[in-house]
Amino acid sequence: MAVLAESGSNPDVDLLYDINGLAKDAPHWFDRVMEYVGEYGILLGMVLLILWCWWAGRRRGGEDAASSVAALVWAPLAAALAVLVNVPIRGFVERPRPFRTHEGLEVLVSGKTDYSFVSDHATITMAMAAGLFVANRKFGLVGIALALLEGFCRVYMGVHYPTDVIGGFALGTAVTLLLSPLAMALLTPVMKAVEGSSKGAWIVRARGVERGTSVIPGARQEAAASERDLAA
Repeated sequence: MAVLAESGSNPDVDLLYDINGLAKDAPHWFDRVMEYVGEYGILLGMVLLILWCWWAGRRRGGEDAASSVAALVWAPLAAALAVLVNVPIRGFVERPRPFRTHEGLEVLVSGKTDYSFVSDHATITMAMAAGLFVANRKFGLVGIALALLEGFCRVYMGVHYPTDVIGGFALGTAVTLLLSPLAMALLTPVMKAVEGSSKGAWIVRARGVERGTSVIPGARQEAAASERDLAA
């Protein structure tokens, strides 16, 4: 199990050279951008996307506000748990980084001495994207797109095989979705308790938004008009 791809005659290695070859032909400044985006930028973007979803959800309110916030809390927790699960997987597979086995790669990040399978970055981003999808499908789709971009960047940078990335996607998704029912069962009551408190309610819903209501322009006026029609 020490080596999953030793030869350049398999699709995994061929795709590695094809994607990483783009780095050789790209301008130096573009490679530096890809290095930053692949190493730090997308991870930061995922965190900001989760915060944006939380901010929008708390202003919208609704009966499912507590469960939505619980799903958002679960997203980073799932990512951290998935990375922990990856520790024994890496030790079992012991796959060297591609630049240690294959010559001619354009490596954009130095100092990578750990094993390659599976990619932590791909695992983290897809775990958070899956958790985000549970909370809000629109935000989740954006998160999945960012995770896919992260996977491309890791191969482009020459630090992972494509199968490292695919394995990370599978691991992050599996941990998030398989443990989601248990996580939601534990976190949702906590968020409902927070929602019902006087000091922590702002975490679940914005001030002025009552429990079980939704901040939709004109909603209150339409509800009042309906009541008047019924009364008449």
